[in-house]
Amino acid sequence: MKMRVLYSTSKGKIKTIAQLITDKYATEKVNCMDSIPPAYSCDKERLVVMLVSTGKDPANALILFCKELTKARAANVAFIVDGPADGAKVLVNAVKEAGSNVIEDILYVKGGLPFLKGVKDEEAKQVTDWMDKVMASLQ
Repeated sequence: MKMRVLYSTSKGKIKTIAQLITDKYATEKVNCMDSIPPAYSCDKERLVVMLVSTGKDPANALILFCKELTKARAANVAFIVDGPADGAKVLVNAVKEAGSNVIEDILYVKGGLPFLKGVKDEEAKQVTDWMDKVMASLQ
């Protein structure tokens, strides 16, 4: 499946989760994982997984990127959020306005401190179980 894993965070743990998803689920590993905004724009992606660390008010650059995710760029967008539901709602609404389908099952994680990169086994299982559900919903 053509997919991208994009992250907007300074936290090592969130980047580690992005790498875990890329390693396990991406069929094309080249340019699959990138920060937001990505070096190569999304084009006809079946799924874009966005991992974001946000507060109540997401960064303007992040909101603008979400508003650019049209159906032609990304058919489906799934979110993993480190932060409050209010911030996630702003991003979800921006993607919906652009025309892409948003996977309603948003995964909320605790990002921890910026220098911590470890992901516990139960957290990794939670992420992989969630990704399995997302992938199954797109079949």
